[in-house]
Amino acid sequence: MNIKFRNTDLMFKGFAPFWVYSLLLVGLFSCKKFTEISPLSSLAESTAFTDPAKIELVANGMYEQAAVGSYAGGGGRGYPFGAASIEQAEMRGEDMVNLATFYAITYQSTQNATSANNVNHWEQLYALINQANVLITGVTGAVSSGIITSDVGNAYEAEGRFIRALSHHELLIHFCKPYAEGKGGQLGVPYREVAVNSPAAVNEGLALGRGTVAEDYAKILEDLDYAEANLPEKQTNGVARPTKGAAIALKTRIKLHMGDWAGVIAEGTKLGTGVTSGAFSSPIGGYKLESDPAVPFASFANNSESIFSIANSASSNGGVNGALPAMLGPSDQGARGLVATSPNLYNASFWVTGDKRRSELQVLNTNDGLYYTYKYRDYTTRTDWAPIIRYAEVLLNVAEAYSRTGNTAQALRLLNAVRDRSVPDANKFTTAPANLTLAILQERRIEFAAEGRRWPDIHRLALDPNYGLGGGAGIPAKLNPTQISNSSYNVETRPYITPGRAAIAYSDYRFLWPIPTSEISSNPTLADQQNPGY
Repeated sequence: MNIKFRNTDLMFKGFAPFWVYSLLLVGLFSCKKFTEISPLSSLAESTAFTDPAKIELVANGMYEQAAVGSYAGGGGRGYPFGAASIEQAEMRGEDMVNLATFYAITYQSTQNATSANNVNHWEQLYALINQANVLITGVTGAVSSGIITSDVGNAYEAEGRFIRALSHHELLIHFCKPYAEGKGGQLGVPYREVAVNSPAAVNEGLALGRGTVAEDYAKILEDLDYAEANLPEKQTNGVARPTKGAAIALKTRIKLHMGDWAGVIAEGTKLGTGVTSGAFSSPIGGYKLESDPAVPFASFANNSESIFSIANSASSNGGVNGALPAMLGPSDQGARGLVATSPNLYNASFWVTGDKRRSELQVLNTNDGLYYTYKYRDYTTRTDWAPIIRYAEVLLNVAEAYSRTGNTAQALRLLNAVRDRSVPDANKFTTAPANLTLAILQERRIEFAAEGRRWPDIHRLALDPNYGLGGGAGIPAKLNPTQISNSSYNVETRPYITPGRAAIAYSDYRFLWPIPTSEISSNPTLADQQNPGY
């Protein structure tokens, strides 16, 4: 078996579903299908961890998999984190409108166990998890052999465990019920911690069942605790590689999904959210909000607000069929014009007139008169990095936790820190709104529009009696593309368009995605644990 790389990025695509793993048992497996089509070089796995330079190439290959992935065994389309996690999450929500057939299955919730988008999400996430596990196993051996020091090995392992935690959580929000149902007592996903690179490892993987959501969250936090303890505060690659602060920031998100308000507050305090005067800034990593909300996107590789992003480049991105600017941008600027901002978000009463995020981060497409996100704007070479977590999210995560636990003053300070840089002075909150938690959740919809945070919020709040979608809905009602035109966007009259696509109940099987047939057909353990309805 060879580990292959393109340009200077060593590639080990790993094995995705267990129908691929099972090929090892009969000696037929080839990594070629899961590597770049024309790698410049290749490296035997047995020698990949024999010197520090090669180990760094293995780590780079893990991030290449995160950014590009593959689609149906072919070229990459930004699976899972280069673009797909953001695009899929937005299409499961209601704040953007799918205009074409490209995302129709996800947008309309008509998926089945062979639908390409959700199948590739599952397969590419597990391929990434396997790459992380290969890195972890390899550096452990390299430390034992004296090739690298334990500190260096621990830092590499921490990177692998950060990516492993992020990937398993992405699986949980699409394929499993939220933690709120039975405190995580529902079926989770297999938490794979062993590198599948031998027949013995295949057999071990095939025996691994789904466990529970709570068990997965416990393992995610265990991985992130290790990452926090062993990652550096700064990386030479900037925010394209995880840091101690990134691990803490991700823990604020994970504990928010668990409803662990005290835990969110405790993690946020490490990043500076507990101060009661002055501007918020993190003593770890030096994170702080940019004064202009457009800066984290216009200067995606160099800003004070981004904590962790997935790097894309002109030679390594999701392509015209996957990259963020290509898929979410307007056609009059060279993008595909596939996904517009929903007028119902654009016109929402909580998104006040004069907000910079409307004037600077939304753009009119003169070809169809609709508004699109302007967060990703390199329509030619598609180099925009995919934002995974920003300091703005940490502040709003902690704001919600404080609001839920009765500390209105600190919750309002955190909310205002994010909100006040964008809204006119006349619209700034001087006292807390009557429903502060709702105001924070509404702020999230504005601040993180087109960043893939809408579906995770819908998912975690599905059973919340006060802040769920209401009426037992699990998937929101959505606009059909024929319902919108240029006149639909008007912040003076603020029209609301009744969605033509009905909401789907939380109890409906479509709230969850199915485990792919490619996995079920070769994995007897998971064959007995398919999500209901599929």
